Amino acid sequence: MNSVGIDVSNGRSMVAVLRPLGEVVSAPFEVRHDSVSLLSLSQFLQQLEGESRVVMEHTGRYYESIAKSLHEAGLFVSAVNPLLIKEYGGNSLRKVKTDKADAVKIAKYGLDNWAELRDYTPMDETRYNLKTMHRQFQLASKTRTALSNNFVALQEQSFPGIRKCFDSPVRSDGTQKWVDFTYTFWHVDCVRKVSLKAFTERYRKWCKRHGYNFNTDKAAEVYALAMSAVVLVSKNETTKVLVQQAAAQLTSISRSVETYRAEMNRLASTLPEYPIVMAQYGVGTSFGPQLMAEIGDVRRFARKQSLVAFAGVDPAPNDSGDKTSRSNKTTKRGSPYLRKTLFCLMSTILQKSPVDDPIYQFLDKKRSEGKPYYVYMTAGANKFLRHYYAKVMNYLDTLENEASGKDPQQPSC
Repeated sequence: MNSVGIDVSNGRSMVAVLRPLGEVVSAPFEVRHDSVSLLSLSQFLQQLEGESRVVMEHTGRYYESIAKSLHEAGLFVSAVNPLLIKEYGGNSLRKVKTDKADAVKIAKYGLDNWAELRDYTPMDETRYNLKTMHRQFQLASKTRTALSNNFVALQEQSFPGIRKCFDSPVRSDGTQKWVDFTYTFWHVDCVRKVSLKAFTERYRKWCKRHGYNFNTDKAAEVYALAMSAVVLVSKNETTKVLVQQAAAQLTSISRSVETYRAEMNRLASTLPEYPIVMAQYGVGTSFGPQLMAEIGDVRRFARKQSLVAFAGVDPAPNDSGDKTSRSNKTTKRGSPYLRKTLFCLMSTILQKSPVDDPIYQFLDKKRSEGKPYYVYMTAGANKFLRHYYAKVMNYLDTLENEASGKDPQQPSC
């Protein structure tokens, strides 16, 4: 048995090959991430005597090219969570951090955990694109929040309070009424320097031009706010540039967010579990694709506890001797993007309060027992994932049985 430890870096990797009892098959050597070098590496490993298993850390995107190449060459490849490698001591008190030492450490980990190594399976293109799209969506959403806060701060200097006059939701093209309004009426003097009748007529034409609903009472409300507002900056070219550029930036990133959202839903709709995921309460065209993007193919989890652990919403046992902890913190060692989506989903379920939904019933029960907010929210996320796993697995099994012509009620031999 040959344990091949690969320490992955950007564009290159360090490779070490060990056998049991500390036998060194190959001292650490460097491999570039190009087709010729990876082909040479796969040929070298295939020529080794005995079974070979390649072990590497599941880090970012760097490992994917070498893992895919070796997997397609017919080698057993295992991508391991970096935390497992980090906590693996390797029976040494010395702290050495070099690429060569890390490659040897990973190879030793492969030998000590030979039977538990899981074979790497490349993600299909649709799920890969969906996950990448979701990460870009999260980045754009975070940027939009920052730009929105910045824009509100600028508004409070030139037109304080105007944000609260508009409550229209974001449109599918990413535009928002309060942002478009402030781009045109960027200072209170743009409103109060004319009469109410003149502003009302200008506001009506503006609504028609941008496709928004016109309301005379809204025009009067905005005009009254402008007449009573106390501004910090005067109406000049500098103020205009600051406000309008901030509005343009916010609209631009908002368009990107909505484009990502629509494309994620389109990609998710092509996956087999889409109908059953979307049928769950609270899961709409936004949360559904996000869940599917981060969970991926649910069949890769051996049991529902594995999915819960992947999300990091499982309580970590903390018992020792006579100490028995009754309230444990969650591990938070899984996907932070999945936890964020689950938290937003639990908030939605609590706001809607569907009395017939089992997840809401569970949340309400924990809340009525006096559990802290984050405790019952995390417990609800845990229960939701268990329901998700059971429903999706049953649905996929039914589809497979129908495709193969088997009777789903008839047990297999």
